[in-house]
Amino acid sequence: MSSHAVSEVYWRSLSLLNTFRLLSVIALLVGVGWYTPGAFDNEGTWNAFLWLASAYTLAGLGFLFGIRFRLPRFDLQLTLHAATDIAFIVSLVHLFGGIRSGLGILLLCYIAAAGLISRGRMTLFHAALASIALLIEHSLRIYGGVAREDDYGNVVLLCVGSFAVAWLAHRLARYARESEALAQQRGVDLENLGQLNARILQDVSDGVLVIDAAGNVRQANEQAVRLIGGRAEPGGPLALYLPELAAAVMRWRDDPYTQPALVQAAVTRKTLRPRLVPASFTVSGDVLIYLEDMDRLRRESQQLKLAALGRLTANLAHEIRNPLSAITHAAQLLAEEAADDPLGQKLTRIINDNAARLERMVADVLELNRRDRLKRIEIELTPWLVIFVDEVTQSEGIDIAIVWQCPPEARLRFDPAHLQQVLWNLVRNGWRYCSRQPGSLRLAVARDEVGRWRLDVLNDGPPVPADAQTQLFEPFFTTESKGTGLGLYIAREICAANSAWLEYVPVESGACFRIVFEVTDGEKT
Repeated sequence: MSSHAVSEVYWRSLSLLNTFRLLSVIALLVGVGWYTPGAFDNEGTWNAFLWLASAYTLAGLGFLFGIRFRLPRFDLQLTLHAATDIAFIVSLVHLFGGIRSGLGILLLCYIAAAGLISRGRMTLFHAALASIALLIEHSLRIYGGVAREDDYGNVVLLCVGSFAVAWLAHRLARYARESEALAQQRGVDLENLGQLNARILQDVSDGVLVIDAAGNVRQANEQAVRLIGGRAEPGGPLALYLPELAAAVMRWRDDPYTQPALVQAAVTRKTLRPRLVPASFTVSGDVLIYLEDMDRLRRESQQLKLAALGRLTANLAHEIRNPLSAITHAAQLLAEEAADDPLGQKLTRIINDNAARLERMVADVLELNRRDRLKRIEIELTPWLVIFVDEVTQSEGIDIAIVWQCPPEARLRFDPAHLQQVLWNLVRNGWRYCSRQPGSLRLAVARDEVGRWRLDVLNDGPPVPADAQTQLFEPFFTTESKGTGLGLYIAREICAANSAWLEYVPVESGACFRIVFEVTDGEKT
C-alpha cells in the first residue's frame, strides 16, 4: 500500500497513536518516579529505565516527522511503530521483574491499536513479534537465573492473548472496512441523488423557493431567479424581491387552506401564480413556494391557437385571396359606375377597407409561420440606424426629423430583416399617435443596469391606458377599428426568436416601447 493510496484517515489514526505513545511515556515517568520510587533494585536499573524512556521518546518525536512527510510508506512505518512499542514494553517487563510485573498486558493495547489502524493488515505479524519478544525475554531471565521455568505458562497465556486480541482487531477492522465501504457507497448514492434532485429542481419550468419562518430565502432555483428578476440569494428577505408574495405568505400561515392570488414581479413585470405548501422535509416553519409563469402559459396557449390558425390560413390563403381579389375588383368597378353617387362611393369604400383589412390579417397570420426563419448576424447599430431612419422617413411620409441617439460601440446579434420589421412597426405606430411636431418621435439606444443594449422608441402621444397594457401584446387585441391586432404580437414574437424582449415602458409623458437585446428568457436559436 503506497502512501498515495492510503486514506488521510489512516495517517490521522497513526498520528493519534503516536500522541498516545508520547503521553504514556510522560505518565510512566511520573508514575514510576513519584509513586513507586523504590521499584528498582539499584541506581543502574533506574538509569537504564531513564535511557529506555528517553530512547522511546526520541523515537516518538522521530515518528512525528515521518507522519508529517509520509515517509516511509504507511505499512512500513506502522510496522516500525509496532516494533518500537513491543521492544519498549518488553524492555520494561525485563526491568520491572519479568512477566510477574504485569506490564506485559500493555502489549495488548498497542497490538489492538495497530490492528485497528491498519484495518486488520499485518495484525497477526505484530502479535507474533510480541510473542517472540516475550519468549526471548523470559528465556534470558531463566538463563540468568532470575526466573523460573514454570512461569512459561504465564508467558504463553500472554502470547495467546496477543493473538486473540490480534484476531479480534482483525475481525473488527474487517467490519469497519465493510461499514466504511457501505458508508462511502451510501454517500455516493446520496450525492448522486442530491445532484439529480438539484438538476431536476433547476430544469423544472416553475420557479421554486424555500422560505424559512423569518421570511428569508433558504433556496431558489434558476427559474425563480429569472421570474423574480433579482438574485434571490439564500439568507435574503423575500420582501426585498416580492413584497406582495411575502405578505401573501404571512396571510397563508394564518390560513393555510387559502392560496394567494396572482402577484406581479416588479423587475420582470411577469404575472406569477404562487402555490404554497409546508416544507415538511426541513425545519418546522419553512414554506415551499412554486411560482408559475402565467405569461408563459398565456403565450403557449396563444401559440397553439395561432399555430392552428396559421395552418388553417395557409391552407385557405389561396381560396381567401382569390375571392378578395374578385371583391376588390368588383368594388372598383362599382366605384367607377357610382362616381356621382355619394352613397355608392361610401359603400364601395367600406368594401375596399374591409377587404384590405382582411388581406392584412391573412398576411400577418402567414407571417407567424416565418418568424423562426432567421439569420442572426452582428449589427453595428449606428450605421444601420442611419439607413433605417432615412428609409422609414421616406416610405411612411414622415415630414419631421426622427431624433435618434446611439453610442458608436453599440453592437448586437439580430436578424437585420426582423429588426427592420419590428422597428418599422414601432415607428409607424409612434408616428400615428404623436403630435407630429419636431422632436415628437425619438429613438434612444443605451445600456441597462446589467450591461445589455436596449432601444427605446418614444413619442409624445397619449400613453397606453393602464387597463390595456396587460393586453397590449396579445393577438387580435387592438384599439382601432381598422387594425388587425397582430402587429405588436408579431413584433414581440420576432424579438423572442432573436433572444430579445419587447415591452411597453410607462413614462411621465407620451409612450415608450423598448427592445432589450440578448434576453436569456427569450427563445434561443
